[in-house]
Amino acid sequence: MEASTNGRDSLIHLDGVTKVFVTDEVETHALAGIHLNITRGEYVSITGPSGCGKSTLLAILGLLDTPSNGSYTLNSQAVANLKMQERARIRNREIGFIFQAFNLIGDLNVYENVELPLTYRGMPSSERKKAVMEALEKVGMSHRVKHYPSQLSGGQHQRVAVARALAGSPSVLLADEPTGNLDSVNGEAVMGLLKDLHRNGATIVMVTHDPRYASFADHTIHMFDGRIVEESGGAGAAIH
Repeated sequence: MEASTNGRDSLIHLDGVTKVFVTDEVETHALAGIHLNITRGEYVSITGPSGCGKSTLLAILGLLDTPSNGSYTLNSQAVANLKMQERARIRNREIGFIFQAFNLIGDLNVYENVELPLTYRGMPSSERKKAVMEALEKVGMSHRVKHYPSQLSGGQHQRVAVARALAGSPSVLLADEPTGNLDSVNGEAVMGLLKDLHRNGATIVMVTHDPRYASFADHTIHMFDGRIVEESGGAGAAIH
């Protein structure tokens, strides 16, 4: 059943999503009947022990993987069973990724790293420049446009990665342990940045193992053995 959105727009809706991995005739049930509704402008944290299905769920939300069963609606479009090329097209336009390992390209400078996903869209150069500079301004890195990743600190790496995710004006930011490779000072700074982005209207879904950072979110989900076992905040949040 569609969860109540309390008058707000539903951006992400999962209904009965399962994921089964089969290797050497062994079945691993990574997700078991996930029901989830996320509305525009929400800040969602996903927590739980290692192996509980957090990363699998994030991969499905990011169209990096497909469910074995169930439905996934993103921005009013059914996306669970799209072909790879169409998933890639929607991913490029609708989803911004922030990874634990930053995933910056060493041979490209800061500007070029942020610009790269936009070139795949065929966006004109003048539009790309405007989008890149606005994103770098938001994360406080516009003064580092010509620097290369090797010349940046860990915290600066993640700020550039956040700018890259923001530049395409995605519908949702997916953050996978965004502070995992950072010390506590830089971790707090990146979390403060995400909080500011959320205040300005960004929809964020973050996987984290740190309860301090999970508390930044207004919609929290706790997973165990491939299921959502506790959910608070959000529109119509409930245990399924």
